[in-house]
Amino acid sequence: MTEELRAETAQTPAEDENHIIQERRAKLAKLRENGIAFPNDFRRTDLFGDLRAAWGEKSAEEIEAADVQVAVSGRMMLKRVMGKAAFATVRDFTGEMQYFLSPADCGEKAFKNFKTLDLGDIVAARGTLFRTRRGELSVRVKELRLITKSIRPLPEKHKGLQDVEARCRQRYVDLIMNEDSRRRFEIRSKTVTAVRDFMNRHRFMEVETPMLNPIPGGANAKPFITHHNALDIDQYLRIAPELYLKRLVVGGFERVYEINRCFRNEGIDTRHNPEFTTIEFYCTYWTYQDQMEYTEELLRSVAVAATGSAVISYQGTTIDLSKPFARLTPQQAIMKYAPQYTEANLQDEAFLRAELVRLKAPQPEWVGLGALVMALFEEVAESKLIQPTFIVDYPVEISPLARANDKNPELTDRFELFIYGRETANGFSELNDPDDQASRFKAQADAKSHGDDEAMFYDADFIRALEYGLPPTAGCGIGIDRFVMLLTDAASIREVLLFPALRPE
Repeated sequence: MTEELRAETAQTPAEDENHIIQERRAKLAKLRENGIAFPNDFRRTDLFGDLRAAWGEKSAEEIEAADVQVAVSGRMMLKRVMGKAAFATVRDFTGEMQYFLSPADCGEKAFKNFKTLDLGDIVAARGTLFRTRRGELSVRVKELRLITKSIRPLPEKHKGLQDVEARCRQRYVDLIMNEDSRRRFEIRSKTVTAVRDFMNRHRFMEVETPMLNPIPGGANAKPFITHHNALDIDQYLRIAPELYLKRLVVGGFERVYEINRCFRNEGIDTRHNPEFTTIEFYCTYWTYQDQMEYTEELLRSVAVAATGSAVISYQGTTIDLSKPFARLTPQQAIMKYAPQYTEANLQDEAFLRAELVRLKAPQPEWVGLGALVMALFEEVAESKLIQPTFIVDYPVEISPLARANDKNPELTDRFELFIYGRETANGFSELNDPDDQASRFKAQADAKSHGDDEAMFYDADFIRALEYGLPPTAGCGIGIDRFVMLLTDAASIREVLLFPALRPE
């Protein structure tokens, strides 16, 4: 049975795959003997997508009259030999095109060599652009070269890689076989580009801050720890760039942003990966209210740039980014989505503790009323925030870097944006009082001593920076991965990460 027939009939079993690999290695051995394996002297001058854009609407007569000579190359995805004619569907990074071969055009030797090629091979051709009798824009091949021999067979073309973990582990095969995966990561690239363009248009300056930190800061999270041999010190992979970015604001860069990789030594699930991408940005003389308006405008603009629309279909639900985002306090959200609770309930610490026990929700002994309300919010309301919703006025005890509200010092000028029940953005008016910040850090250190391994360290250098003077500032962080999940209808974060964290094979 030929390899093409095997590929068209069933998924190749392990023993059959080994046989195919042996056959292909034998072909490669002959190429090595003849000194023509893995050439590097072919220069491609044309791309399939560009050719289609230029000639796709032209008639066969117009194309023939223009005598379009091309030099193209790509991966062979389909192959058909029909007597004295042969066809191949070849893909480059811009699209696909058909090769047409006949002994009259390319010679008997080249035609014979084509028959020995395998699906997955990288095949270059020189020839003339034309349109077949069936109307397919194609390359009439005059010269054919095998550029790279594919030793391993591709999965069966209609099934591809079915197992999600296999697709993540062998992303290179997934991208070869799965058009949806290629589209998803193209949208991701457009998303990052659109974010950067939007920030630059609003006079933000892009900067870079360290990934290796002597003190992990900027978020409540458990860090990864490593050791620097030359300095003989432990260091931490960045959990957030916040404290470094605010140091730059102190230094006079009043609008800064960083598209960054962060690392948190926490669980893995459909929404979490140990390393992930965010954008954080800071602007002086803005409040958290300004940041909410800007964040809303940013996400709406990026959605349109990346997908063509601000209205998204996600997991069968329409998410409308074109309308003004809702704004609720945690208490309002609880009473809206779980109306059995009252304002009196949410002021009763004993009731909240008992209710969290009933719901089997975590509740560290040392937390105060505000943190208990937030724990209840996470249990009964968060997952119901489907349309874009800002949750505002977070308690000070769980917001160690946010400015306290002028009217109620138990709350902070902070928001989190939820879409489809997931936190997508987090922002606040920055705390710029060094003494207040020092006391917050001390409270975090106390929480850490009580067993909270996600609490922050005391960062003396950041306090020193604040003592030089931080102007009134507001900042925000947006999870790029989660937003791309929405834009691409991805159920799991692993689907929008080219190489997510997996157990070793």
